[in-house]
Amino acid sequence: MSRVCQLCHKRKQYGRQSRHKKGVAGKQWSKRAQSTLRIYDVNLQHATINGQKMLLCAKCLKLLRGKKTQDILPKTAAK
Repeated sequence: MSRVCQLCHKRKQYGRQSRHKKGVAGKQWSKRAQSTLRIYDVNLQHATINGQKMLLCAKCLKLLRGKKTQDILPKTAAK
């Protein structure tokens, strides 16, 4: 099972991460911060909606709280 929200299809994203390093006086860029790739994972939660177990991100769970699930869920996921 892939780590994807079943409602909005949100998945992990890649971004840049940089460490802070001070430069030496006069040579500001000789020891600059290296930038590396980092993975931002989705905050997925197991939820039971209309008798079905689903993997939903936290944002979708907030949307579903207090609203009718028939209006928000697509017809394929509601069956």
